[in-house]
Amino acid sequence: MSTPSKPSVAELRPVVHPQGIKDRRSGEHWAGRLYMREISLRWTRHLVNGRLSPNQLTGLMVLAGMAAGAVLLLPGVPGALAAALLIQLYLLLDCVDGEVARWRGETSVTGVYLDRIGHYLAEAALLAGFGLRAADVFGSDGGGPQWLWAFLGTVAALGAVLIKAETDLVDVARLRGGLAAAGEESATPRSSGLALARRAAAALKFHRLVGGVEASLLILAVAALDRLAGGTSPLFFTRLGVAVLAAIAVVQTALHLVSILASSRLR
Repeated sequence: MSTPSKPSVAELRPVVHPQGIKDRRSGEHWAGRLYMREISLRWTRHLVNGRLSPNQLTGLMVLAGMAAGAVLLLPGVPGALAAALLIQLYLLLDCVDGEVARWRGETSVTGVYLDRIGHYLAEAALLAGFGLRAADVFGSDGGGPQWLWAFLGTVAALGAVLIKAETDLVDVARLRGGLAAAGEESATPRSSGLALARRAAAALKFHRLVGGVEASLLILAVAALDRLAGGTSPLFFTRLGVAVLAAIAVVQTALHLVSILASSRLR
């Protein structure tokens, strides 16, 4: 029995990257638009005739994301670099699972659900791992763990989950109320003042720092700064980073909720 030939990138692209997929404001990460969708095509062509199902690829995505949080327990730059690389693998698999599903015609509600759960788990694990890293649970600086930083990492993780939940629950509320899912155009606040605030926040993009890719790059940057600074407080920049992400998560959770309530998404 002959083995099915691998499709070319040119054959794959119109099927797995349908028109508009890279233009989704809330559904496509900037890294996907910038480089990962092109990389994923090269991986997808080797996987479409393989044994792994789209949902199994999603499972691998979740494992990569959660592993990124776990490796942050490794001290110094190596642990932070490993986490950043695992988040890139997580992002790659997040692209590949949907591309394989579209090529095979195996898209499903279950796949969408698992994908969303995966995003919740991976980003929460990364931020919680960052907090444990800042707490220095193994006492690498000569002292005992400082659990305040683990608490702040948990706050950041909870905020990241709540922000995603606030978005997802819009469609839950609409469907239970007999309405269709909300389109992106309904996200515009009715108040001109809130609309201006929303545009300003979007321009600054500070809220993205609690996302997996951005947070992993920040974690790597502060690990490098700690390495360069040395001194009596080897985790100063790491702890500063945890505090900043916790503050952003709390503020963004509240602002995102207000933005949804002030928009037409629930009407």
